[in-house]
Amino acid sequence: MTTVVDKEPSAKRTPSALAAVARAPRWAQYALLAVGLLVAVLLPFGLYPPVAVDILCWALFAVSVDLLLGYTGLMSFGHAAFWGTSAYVTGLVAINAGLPFPAAVLLGALASAVLAVPIGYLAVSRTGIYFAMVTLAFAQMVYYIANEWRSVTRGENGLQSVPREFFGLDLTDDFYYYYAALPIVLLGLAAAWRIVNSPFGRVLVGIRDNPARARALGYPVRQYKLTAFVLSGFIAGLGGGLFAIGHRFVSLETLHWTTSGKAVIVVVLGGIGTLWGGVLGAGILVRLEDWLSFSGFPAINLVTGTIFVLVVLLFRRGIWGSVAALAARWRPGRRE
Repeated sequence: MTTVVDKEPSAKRTPSALAAVARAPRWAQYALLAVGLLVAVLLPFGLYPPVAVDILCWALFAVSVDLLLGYTGLMSFGHAAFWGTSAYVTGLVAINAGLPFPAAVLLGALASAVLAVPIGYLAVSRTGIYFAMVTLAFAQMVYYIANEWRSVTRGENGLQSVPREFFGLDLTDDFYYYYAALPIVLLGLAAAWRIVNSPFGRVLVGIRDNPARARALGYPVRQYKLTAFVLSGFIAGLGGGLFAIGHRFVSLETLHWTTSGKAVIVVVLGGIGTLWGGVLGAGILVRLEDWLSFSGFPAINLVTGTIFVLVVLLFRRGIWGSVAALAARWRPGRRE
């Protein structure tokens, strides 16, 4: 009788921080949820409202990347394609059709999901660095098309004066726009949470840890990866559309590869495979960049890069992941 030996690295068998939080007492989970909602509601009172809006948008973007990286094991360096595509579609719809901004954002997110289908279909057959390079190549193709299709995208000039229509309400003040956009962000985060806590999400984790075993159990690995890729593109599109409306301007930078790299940094900073770590990482990085820019410090990337390296060296699971793992270790009644 043959014994099947699990050859997966022990690091992959380590429970995620999200699992540690899920095993916490129910009252602790509700307390964390209440604190998070309270922070989200009060954020514009403690920060410059445009910065608070950027944190919301980047939080969605980071969560979409973590859905692939942390739960499916796919490193995407081309997610700016979905973020930027949604930004352009949202801006064009808002300018030319005059629809309320939630409808424009939804259409932008749907456009990103549609774009994710062919890209994901060709990319998910690869893994590791090959998957990352394929997604990066497609993202650069999208960037090139946007740069050359100047009759639509306005090239280097970008889309300017994107309106914030919402049934006649005045949302020109970023403070009011924040609260108009917050429900969309919360719905996007809730959708991501439901995905990773569903049977579908558990299959994704199984595929991440041991795709051969998942395939042997009868799961269509390629279809699961493609579905996760499309869902990730949709959530990234929600963030990109809100970002376009928030800035009232769309530039080629939304499609640049550095935008994808920044999203990966945010995820690693907060904690891979934690979901909420992306939200925390977005808040830290966006606030730090704003503070350094306001102070007139010229080498912003030097500071953020140094902090990123320190976090990677000192907190292997990211900030949120390390805190959650520590809390799980000291939880009363924990079995050694």
